[in-house]
Amino acid sequence: MTRVAYIGLGTMGVEMARRLAALGVELVVWNRSDSEAVKELVHAGVRRASSVAEAMNADIVFSMLADDAATLERFDEETLGRAKAGAVHVNMSTISVDAAVKLTALHQSAGLHYVAAPVLGRPPVAAQGNLNIVAAGPAAAIEAATPFLKTLGKRTWIVGEEPRIANLVKIAVNYNLIHALQALAESITLVEEGGVDGQQFVEVLTDAAFTGSAYTGYGPMIAARDYSPAMFALPLGLKDLSLAQGAAESEGVTLLSAGLLQDVFERALANPDLDSLDWSAIAEVTRSLTLPKES
Repeated sequence: MTRVAYIGLGTMGVEMARRLAALGVELVVWNRSDSEAVKELVHAGVRRASSVAEAMNADIVFSMLADDAATLERFDEETLGRAKAGAVHVNMSTISVDAAVKLTALHQSAGLHYVAAPVLGRPPVAAQGNLNIVAAGPAAAIEAATPFLKTLGKRTWIVGEEPRIANLVKIAVNYNLIHALQALAESITLVEEGGVDGQQFVEVLTDAAFTGSAYTGYGPMIAARDYSPAMFALPLGLKDLSLAQGAAESEGVTLLSAGLLQDVFERALANPDLDSLDWSAIAEVTRSLTLPKES
């Protein structure tokens, strides 16, 4: 039986670990904290590793960590050197292109196979196994992971053999999502100030032109000002924007609206009423900037 590990049991990782556990595979998990999610999985028969190195003794290792720093710290040269020879590591985290390049080299030096496979979707989508997965890496390694990827997502988009490419695609997708949030914020604020119900406007918008999940999901949230519980935290949104800016600099591309969006996120994070909410709460920055009407 193929031994599988999952490293990082945040709101996304735990949902994917649950789906893997339901397959009946020999699953081991590792998480920095002893969360209720970890206890739940252990109670269901999943084994908990005492370290990342121990978890890396599996045949196929999936991981989902918060950012570059957490990922590079957990998968350093020493840890990878103790992993099972020939193991496949599928990193589902949203990290920078530069970090992806470093991790690829570290895995190659350790004799391991490295696949970048960031995901598109929020925790409820992960729970249903309906994620879109963007994968890049050695073809044989992706093939070995495919039976499990099919359980975690509805489609896996293979975009190349260099892992960094998958991260670049995910960064670009998130950059579009950030624009969608800001466009919704501005257009909903505009019609609200003109006396139109925001929810009705969202219904018109999403039925007529913008039918994607970004609009149908976040539009009602912004119109209702319903940003809790946070499906994707504000600080992570700013992190993703920073990743886009870093990737653009590396590729020699100018992102004309990135500076404006950064200012919006920084204003939201500086507001104690917003900083712990969903990233769609950036809409309240736009609402707060509404000009007073002349009498």
